[in-house]
Amino acid sequence: MELLRNAVRPYAWGSRTTIAEMLGNPVPAPHPEAELWMGAHPGDPSRFIDDDGAVRSLLERIDADPLGQLGDATASRWGNRLPFLLKILAVEEPLSMQAHPSAAQAAEGYAAEEKAGIARDAANRNYPDPTAKPELLCALTEFHALAGFRDPVRTIALLEQLRTPGLSAHIDLLVGQPNSDGLRALFTTWITLPQPALERLMPDLIDACVAHIKAHGEFSLECRTVLELGESYPGDAGVLAALLLNRLVLSPGEAIYLPAGNLHAYLHGTGVEILANSDNILRGGLTPKHVDVPELLRVLDFGCGDMPVSTGERVGRLLTYRTDAPEFELSRVEWAEGERDRVPVRAARPRIMVCTDGAVEVGGRRLGRGESAWVPASDPDLALTPVGTGHTRVFLATVGAEAAEHDTL
Repeated sequence: MELLRNAVRPYAWGSRTTIAEMLGNPVPAPHPEAELWMGAHPGDPSRFIDDDGAVRSLLERIDADPLGQLGDATASRWGNRLPFLLKILAVEEPLSMQAHPSAAQAAEGYAAEEKAGIARDAANRNYPDPTAKPELLCALTEFHALAGFRDPVRTIALLEQLRTPGLSAHIDLLVGQPNSDGLRALFTTWITLPQPALERLMPDLIDACVAHIKAHGEFSLECRTVLELGESYPGDAGVLAALLLNRLVLSPGEAIYLPAGNLHAYLHGTGVEILANSDNILRGGLTPKHVDVPELLRVLDFGCGDMPVSTGERVGRLLTYRTDAPEFELSRVEWAEGERDRVPVRAARPRIMVCTDGAVEVGGRRLGRGESAWVPASDPDLALTPVGTGHTRVFLATVGAEAAEHDTL
């Protein structure tokens, strides 16, 4: 086991306090800090300081010893590559509305863009790599998000309360087909509206949302979201699309899994995110970046209903967030104030662990708040023991059980 040094990504939507405070750095930070990356992503791999004083990356370590670092099953399944990336997200402003492709869609899109000669770092590139990008987000604080298409019956109830002359014909698309087909028709209509038409619709919609909030209507949270997004992204089709999505408020410890095709946008809060080690994003709005509407529509899943929220499956102290993603598995361990029992960790799978509260002793080392460690597959078994008497929380990331089916924690 070795402690990691990790990159902080300074995107404009990030916080100037959250990650800096977690890492023990001066607060506020000079610039917004959005993501703390832990893993072997080529763009910003985690690093070690070796015994000789040299700084080497986790990517270099895996390249030099894939079997020892990843284990036979993971190295074979993922081509000597760590298939997941672990992050701390500090969301101060909304992220873009986006979806990610399936493995087949990513491979097809990547091949087409390679054949077309589009540079992999081009602004209009959708598929810089040929792999899928499922994600799981677990809240550390109250976390606000839009994710997945809402049950059309509920969406019709919302839209009827906001019905304006300009929206009437659009709403009737869903009333006539209150199912996935109707959602596809309405979303496609909105996402392809000419800019002048969008700008004519928005003022009346904003007024209707204000009136609904003043009347303490049942969709006040959704209406506040429209107002907030409309202020940040006036005239953006993503503001309309937000009316079709589940509006979620996650409590700490609650998680959502975002499989291929799930349209989503993170709005505010701090969370731990684990995702496949891919950069493939299809954007649908709330961004000045490239939006490829035909390609987005090709990958979107218009299945609808309540978005599942997980609190994890408990085995002893371990809570694991089960998904069908073979690239990753996320678990958490928590100790309340005064609890000090020891939790064993098998190291047969490669793991990254990060402490988000308190401190633990592991492998003869202390892992404090904001610190993370790499545990290669070849390491001996370890154990986590809380240090001190306060609340302690550690997250453990590894490959999915399918990739190492005989390995357990």
